[in-house]
Amino acid sequence: MDILVGTTKGLFVLEGGRKVTGPFCEGWPINHAIGRDGEIFAAGGSGWHGAGVWRRRGGEWSVSKGPFEGAEQLWSLCHDRDRVLAGSKPAYLYESLDGGESWRRLEALTDQPGADQWMPGAAGLVLHTILADQKGGLWVGISAAGVFESRDGGMSWVQRNRRGNRAGPAGALERHWDGEEFRKEDEIFSCVHNLAFGAAEGLIYMQNHQGVYRSRDGGAVWEEVTEGLPSTFGFPVAAHPTKPGVFWVFPLNGDSSGRYPVDARAMVWKTEDGGESWAGKGEGLPERDCFFTVLRQGMASTEGGVAFGTNSGSVYLSRDEGETWQEVAKHLPTVLSVEFMG
Repeated sequence: MDILVGTTKGLFVLEGGRKVTGPFCEGWPINHAIGRDGEIFAAGGSGWHGAGVWRRRGGEWSVSKGPFEGAEQLWSLCHDRDRVLAGSKPAYLYESLDGGESWRRLEALTDQPGADQWMPGAAGLVLHTILADQKGGLWVGISAAGVFESRDGGMSWVQRNRRGNRAGPAGALERHWDGEEFRKEDEIFSCVHNLAFGAAEGLIYMQNHQGVYRSRDGGAVWEEVTEGLPSTFGFPVAAHPTKPGVFWVFPLNGDSSGRYPVDARAMVWKTEDGGESWAGKGEGLPERDCFFTVLRQGMASTEGGVAFGTNSGSVYLSRDEGETWQEVAKHLPTVLSVEFMG
């Protein structure tokens, strides 16, 4: 259970979820890292370093700087069949067909009508999340433009920012129609914070600037499932890889209220029924005077494990699906992302 931890001062690897190794990537800010079969990709950069993707293969590290035309930093990575995808600030999408040696921009995302009107979030116009179903389906989250879906590997895109009435597990999902189009009130706020696949076809969970949502049809319609949480604001969402209804979020006290845990008590909130009900899980987490933030890519899950990192440099790990927690690293630089090695 190795954990990849991207920070403002390089990538760290928690071997076995315990031993801290690093920093790697020559101290670059690393916004996101992914790994499988012993190979690691780490995306980052800055105005000083430029934008780039680091790769560890056979124990050796190297960096590719693209070309990443127009990118200030790289923010997200995803394996998609035989290629690697990367998202940047500003919101461009790149692909590598040679294991990260070279990259090209997939122009269709930013060539679509209306892209020139996309508005940035507080961190800028950032493509921060990429999901791939390994069958040609792609979903990206852009702050603050929203969710976009491609069914042809990135050759064409559709915006997915619509919502329907909230329905229970046995209820029929209702959509609000006005002729051929959704009414404007059925559009969710487009500042998506994070996305995660649920363990069922078409199931996606989303943490949004104003709540938590799920889609059971690949993002065509979103249902809000915030009810039962202590706040409507947070950044990360992580979903169980084999149990469709199980996912976790980390609510914060609000956009303009400090962005720390509600009542200054660290608590991961877990649902086992797709967001119909929630339970706070805090055993092993700070119970008072807790003012850290968990950022949008700062939580991840694997079979049996959930982990999150904080902007105060700690990483917490649960080995029992979020029921209890242990601090497995502390005094790291600001944690920007957490992922389990595949």
